[in-house]
Amino acid sequence: MKIGFSRSLSRAIRSQKKIVRLVEAVLQPPRRRRTRKAPQRLETIVGFGSNPGRLVMKFFAPPKLPERPPVVVVLHGCGQTPESLDAASGFSRLAREKGFVVVYPEQSKSNNPHGCFNWFRPSSVARDRGELLSVRQMIEHAGKRYGVDRKRVFVVGLSAGGAMTAVLVATYPDLFAGAAIVAGMPVGAAREAMSALRAMRAGAPTPAEGWGSRIVGISPERRSWPSISIWHGTADSVVNPKNANASVDQWLEAMNINRESSHIQKKAWGELHSWRTAHGSSVTFYSVADLAHGLPVKKRASDRSNPKDPFVLASDVSAPLELMRLWGLS
Repeated sequence: MKIGFSRSLSRAIRSQKKIVRLVEAVLQPPRRRRTRKAPQRLETIVGFGSNPGRLVMKFFAPPKLPERPPVVVVLHGCGQTPESLDAASGFSRLAREKGFVVVYPEQSKSNNPHGCFNWFRPSSVARDRGELLSVRQMIEHAGKRYGVDRKRVFVVGLSAGGAMTAVLVATYPDLFAGAAIVAGMPVGAAREAMSALRAMRAGAPTPAEGWGSRIVGISPERRSWPSISIWHGTADSVVNPKNANASVDQWLEAMNINRESSHIQKKAWGELHSWRTAHGSSVTFYSVADLAHGLPVKKRASDRSNPKDPFVLASDVSAPLELMRLWGLS
């Protein structure tokens, strides 16, 4: 009798425990599933140098890199962020495919409330000072960290970033193998904000001594230059296309190239003008028909802009892909 009673009691206790667990499971609020945030493609580097320009350094390096990889520096425009520009342009995706490091300098709102690089402010673009030196320090930091090929450092900039790209190359020509100025401005087009706005809208007035003098004045001893490509849309209402022609004149004069020696190709997307120097450098001008203010990328014909970034625009030509070809990164 005792043994049978003990077994019955044990079964009853186990049943009771099961009932309690079931009740607790019903009454207890469901646990929220932990959702992993999508990893940020771009990383931020602190302490890359003295950073006199008070910029932020962001970058992307693929998990697998070749020995001595190239570096591509990308300078955003006003109202953009490195993240928005990268997501829409695909430079980090190309870096993963081609095996290079991408460096994204980012302007701070304390420097410029619109997030524009201060290409027109003398203190920001003087040699070894301000924003110019901050960008150079980012390149030097990436070079040491990844053992990059110093002969394969390239830079591309859009709008204010394009204007800053031109100043970077004019000041540090030894640092770069190639540069792309997209919807940008010629070097020395303005010295303060109001004249910069006027030059952007109406076209910068040609200096009496010619546009090339503004570059030669910065680097007077320079005899050879990196290859330069200039991109501009014919429908750009933010930066007048006249500024693209001024930029072409500027680099041709600095390189002692006769403008009449150009090779012109008609393309589905517009016109490609090309010049070459005796040193092997080149100047190319991509005049993109009906393109507004922005970086052209290949998208569906129905997409006139990229929702991730309003200044990355659908076109029949892709600037990022064409730059891979021009720079030998394809």
